[in-house]
Amino acid sequence: MADLKTNYLGLELKNPIIVGSSRLTSTVNSIKDIESKGAGAVVLKSLFEEQIEYEAEKVFAEQEGEGFHYQEATDYIKGYSKDHKVGDYLKLIKEAKASVDIPIIASVNCVSAREWTSFAKKLEEAGADALELNIFILPSDPNHEGRDNEKMYFEIAEKVKKKVNIPVALKVSYYFSGLAKTLRELSWAGVDGLVLFNRFFSPDIDIDNFKITSSFVFSSPEELAISLRWVAMMSGIVHCDLAASTGIHDGKAVIKQLLAGAKATQVTSILYKSGLGKITEMKQELEAWMDKHGYKTIDEFRGKMSQKEAENPAAFERVQFMKHFSGIE
Repeated sequence: MADLKTNYLGLELKNPIIVGSSRLTSTVNSIKDIESKGAGAVVLKSLFEEQIEYEAEKVFAEQEGEGFHYQEATDYIKGYSKDHKVGDYLKLIKEAKASVDIPIIASVNCVSAREWTSFAKKLEEAGADALELNIFILPSDPNHEGRDNEKMYFEIAEKVKKKVNIPVALKVSYYFSGLAKTLRELSWAGVDGLVLFNRFFSPDIDIDNFKITSSFVFSSPEELAISLRWVAMMSGIVHCDLAASTGIHDGKAVIKQLLAGAKATQVTSILYKSGLGKITEMKQELEAWMDKHGYKTIDEFRGKMSQKEAENPAAFERVQFMKHFSGIE
């Protein structure tokens, strides 16, 4: 029988299926259910940087020129923090560690390298096996150079790495003009893993009620292509582990990302749509495929279809676009 174990962030996972940060990973009972369905690890529902600083009585002081906090966001975080105490998060880590055997990865959604980074040590002390930093700085300020936004990622990683001894992964977006260069340099900066890619709020407009609403809350299977391309291109370049996220809705998608070079895959949307039993299905599909092709371990085929190993590496770049639209064979 195939051995599904994988090593991600220096942690041994019994399989590469990780349940990503979401409401599904916000209670001990849910995490226990996730483990029973066969997941290899969980990423806890994210704390927000603002929550941490709010409880430290620092975040809501007037800071001219910061540009990160708006009154609407401030009011929301204040209300949210009343019911979601940072202390509860530390308790969740401790109780989850005592209740399950799979790795528990803490998560912080952050946009700066301010004093909140000191809190990372408390996450480690609570028992977190690793820390995932979900960073997304929208390049929307016309007065900021691209390198100014990129610099923030390095500053956050550097500060947090100095505070903790547990592995640290960055969950990032593809909003970089020099994405490959930035990912490679982040791996050189000492992060233990990169998660490609994060999913963020996308606005929509209610044309009858004249309100800004959210759209595309859940990913679709078609979105797999974005992360698949970049995992395949970067797996032979970066000096850290890669995890694939977004658009992974079945076992085939897991297999594709492993073939591209991922160490692990994160799933969330399909679990909301189809239930936690989908984890078991995906695991069984991976196992059956490995048996069919004679693979005993994931390492035997991981990266087999990456750009570095592919017979036609250009298939991951523009030539594929040309072939599709111009009929070139």
